[in-house]
Parts: sequence; C-alpha cells; structure tokens
Amino acid sequence: MSKIRRGRAEFLQYLLIAGVLRLAMALPYQTRVRFIGCLVTSVVSPLAGWRKRIRSNLDLIKPDLSDEEVARIVREVPKNFGRSLIESFSGQEFIDRVSATQFTGAGVAELEAARDQGKPVILVTGHFGNHQAPRAALIAKGYRVGGLYMPMSNGFFNDRYVAELTRLGEPLFERSRHGLAEMVRFLKTGGMVGMVADHHMYHGVQIEFMGAPAYTALSAAEMALKYDALLIPIYGCRTEDGFGLEVIVDAPVPNSEPVEMTRALNASLEKLVEAHPEQWFWIHRRWKEH
Repeated sequence: MSKIRRGRAEFLQYLLIAGVLRLAMALPYQTRVRFIGCLVTSVVSPLAGWRKRIRSNLDLIKPDLSDEEVARIVREVPKNFGRSLIESFSGQEFIDRVSATQFTGAGVAELEAARDQGKPVILVTGHFGNHQAPRAALIAKGYRVGGLYMPMSNGFFNDRYVAELTRLGEPLFERSRHGLAEMVRFLKTGGMVGMVADHHMYHGVQIEFMGAPAYTALSAAEMALKYDALLIPIYGCRTEDGFGLEVIVDAPVPNSEPVEMTRALNASLEKLVEAHPEQWFWIHRRWKEH
C-alpha cells in the first residue's frame, strides 16, 4: 500500500481536482459525465502519460490491432475512466440510476440464493466499465455488501474519495491489517464483500492475464475457501450510449485450489475485455516485473 501524503503539493493538487469536481457537479448529470470524460481524454491523459502506457500495453497484448483500433482505445479508455469517476462521485443521482439496473449473467440465481440463505459471498470485479456500479446496485436492492478499497496516496483527495464511496453504501474496508480483519468479521456474518482483483501485486503469483504473465493476488480465492464463501465475478458494463450500465454476474468459480480459481477469475474478466477493450483500464502497469 502506498504511503498517504498530506504535503503542500498534495494540497494544491487536491484544490485543482476539487475545483473541477465542483464545476462538474453544477452541470446536469449527462452533461457532467460527458464533460469529465472529455476532460480526462483531452487533458489528463496526455499530461499523465496515459496514451503512451495504453499503447505500450496494447503492443504487448494485442500487437495485431489496426492503427485505427489502437487510436480508438487510446481515446476511449481515459473517457471511460473519467465518466466512471464522476458517476461514482454523483451520489444519489448515480444510485438512482443503477438501482433500476437489471442483473444479467449465469450467476444471478446463485447470488440471490446466497442472499436469501445468508451465505457469505466474495464478489470479484476488475477495473472495467464502472467497477463501483455493482456494489451500488446491490446495496440499492437490499443486499448487504461491503467494499474493500485501496487508499489514495494524496491524503486530501483520499478523504473525499472515501466519503464518496461511503455515500454509495457501507460498510467500507481499507486495504490494511485492521481493514481486512473488519472485512473478515463482516463476511463471517453472511455478508458480501466486493474486491477489485486486477492490480499488479508484488507478492502475488505469476498467472497469465490476456496471454501474458501478471503478478496476481490469490487472496480472493484463498478467502473463499477458508470462509466457505461463494466466489462470484461481477462487472458494471457500460452500454452503447455511454451513460447506461449493465450489471453482469458471472457463474460462481468452483472450489479447487487458489491458483486455478484465480485463473478462472482472470478468464472471466478476459472475456469482457475481449468484447469491450475500451472499457478496461489499460492505464495500469498490469504486466510489470518486480
């Protein structure tokens, strides 16, 4: 976990971000989402070096893509990130939209049965579409869902980030020793816990993702086995209009051993990335070495 900093540079950075968010929140919902998506694509992405990183990842994983398709993904990935960010910061407006979302996929019935039986569930997603949408939609429909989050290095922005995640629903668990202990206690009561599992993890195991080895945490699978929890992949997939979201619930991953179960989680996400490559966060250094 990166160290949280609260220096002058972080404060000035936060003031800039907060000003943009304040401006965006004064706009109607769809205009706000479109505005932030365009801003991140045209300003943030080139300044942050995201375009180069996306192209580098695509060269590694999809070297046969046409120049036109690469250019489209380079443009659309930051747009999706910006839209997801401002959606998740839109509080009740976002909740109202996702609360009416229909769940699709092979795992819907088993997810509902687990809720009715009070069986613990570990919900695993990736940085795809809007990864906050499933948790918000489930909580809005009465599910007991906690979220595990990684704190931001900018302490001022992290305070705002956690506050916004809390508006979408509680409980929240910081990725720390204390937070993980709280999460386990919640899981043991029959709760559901959402995790994002497509980070590069220094202490993970090399498992192929999109055809190349990537250091991957086994923790979701290990916890599912240890606490007799269902392990269910779930995603918030953006619809063609750019504003709607569909919650896709994949079939539960069968119990085996942690590496095989984690391979199954990777395979589940890979299917969606193949179908909608512009919705996955190619900005991550997913395949870096230690």
